[in-house]
Amino acid sequence: MDKIVLTGLHFYGYHGCLPEEKRHGQPFHIDLVLETDLERAGQTDDLTQTVDYSAVYGVVKAVVEGPSYDLIERVGQVIADRILAQFPLVQALTVTVHKPQAPIGGPFEDAAVVLERRRHG
Repeated sequence: MDKIVLTGLHFYGYHGCLPEEKRHGQPFHIDLVLETDLERAGQTDDLTQTVDYSAVYGVVKAVVEGPSYDLIERVGQVIADRILAQFPLVQALTVTVHKPQAPIGGPFEDAAVVLERRRHG
């Protein structure tokens, strides 16, 4: 399976369990790997034969900058569900949600979850 890779999509959102996270917000970074067959797009040079990653970006932006969730696991799941629903050429995807300012209580470089989802049926 071929892949479209989008890394380092940066947004500001209000996700987290703590009241101050929902009030003040923080940055979130998203990485995506979309698995699809790119052969036809490569042969025809036709955008309709691939996944328009600017449209994918819009979906991710709407989720991360949209309504608040407690868990980044939920943020990742909603992103995965919407991409699979809106882009039928995507057969599977990996979503990484980075929360670099998570309230861990000590120095760290990054906190992230990685979700792998596959189209059923």
